[in-house]
Amino acid sequence: MLILTTVLTTGALTLTACGSRDDSKSGGGDGGNQTVVIGLDAPLTGDLSALGLGIKNSAELAVNTANKDKTVPGVTFKLQALDDQAQPSVGQQNAVKLIGTDEVLGVVGPLNSGVAQSMQKPLNDAKLTQVSPANTGTELSQGDNWKTGDKKRPYASYFRTATTDQIQGAFAAKYLFETAKIKDVYLIDDQKPYGAGLAASFKATFTELGGKIVGSDHVNPEDRDFNSVATKVKSSGAKAVYYGGEYPAGAPLSQQIKDSVKIPLMGGDGMYSADFIKLNKKSEGDIATSVGKPVEELESAKKFIADYKAAGYKDAYEAYGGGTYDATWSIIEAVKIVAAENDGKIPGDDARAKVLAAMDKVKFEGVTGPVSFDEYGDTTNTLMTAYQVTGGKWASKLSSTVK
Repeated sequence: MLILTTVLTTGALTLTACGSRDDSKSGGGDGGNQTVVIGLDAPLTGDLSALGLGIKNSAELAVNTANKDKTVPGVTFKLQALDDQAQPSVGQQNAVKLIGTDEVLGVVGPLNSGVAQSMQKPLNDAKLTQVSPANTGTELSQGDNWKTGDKKRPYASYFRTATTDQIQGAFAAKYLFETAKIKDVYLIDDQKPYGAGLAASFKATFTELGGKIVGSDHVNPEDRDFNSVATKVKSSGAKAVYYGGEYPAGAPLSQQIKDSVKIPLMGGDGMYSADFIKLNKKSEGDIATSVGKPVEELESAKKFIADYKAAGYKDAYEAYGGGTYDATWSIIEAVKIVAAENDGKIPGDDARAKVLAAMDKVKFEGVTGPVSFDEYGDTTNTLMTAYQVTGGKWASKLSSTVK
């Protein structure tokens, strides 16, 4: 998001347990400790709540782990999680609310690129670090003219642990053309920043490889009747559909297309959720891409998986669990750097600016692998994985680093 961007073979998608939510604001710390609040913005209710709750729980786990291990001596971390309902206007209101809480020194999220656009400027003006585990809109970090090679970072406070649409779209196109051997594709997007950006990136690489876009269309992400689009897809002769969008609309779109013609639908990390399969009785064979490798296949993720299960969360960590933990931990690491440079204390003045400056020094081995950021605030980890619904579950098919 989403990229918005995602957020996982299926162990991640089927993991169950029960946990509590703690959306409380910061307090005074424990035993005289200083309190640092990490804000979080994600859709905790509504159609995308499966992804949002996985994000919230994974951030909470990172905070709890830092406190348990005393990662920053003398500092107690708290999480303030806010629900943006996947709406840009609500995300902007949440940004203002987090800015108004003095103890907030960093923000994790949001899920959706469109929501991120509404939050970036106020957070940047407040010098408040923002790290998204899911946004993939390339313009968020490289500016509106990135397609022409004129890359300029719009907001110095913005970082992400997810790869960009440029990387994800190119990976998807190569997978469909070179691995799946599909040359004729019908292109659809939901007109939102995430979906439109992903579709444009896919198209550029797919046609460059020699693939043919046999038709294209736009849909309303709130719609659930796509029969007219399905008719167009059937008459186009397409061998697959690429959809730039998220699973609430992607699932019925796929099902209704298969009612007309049995071809796979492919999408990005916004599709890679267990709910896509639950909502789509004909999802078998559909394809999605997501950032990194399945956490279940990573040695670096074993502790995260065990700790998440032990914490008893009832919601799966979903596509963005590992990336969220790493996004949260990057803020914790920045706070640790600031404290170490200030005799073990968080400074009373300019704490946000100092945490932001420390982000350039953050580098650690995370759940998803090595974590660090380039000059645009983008993750330096560009590993992607293609998944396919097989036997009613997402199964990883190919992982590759995109250069």
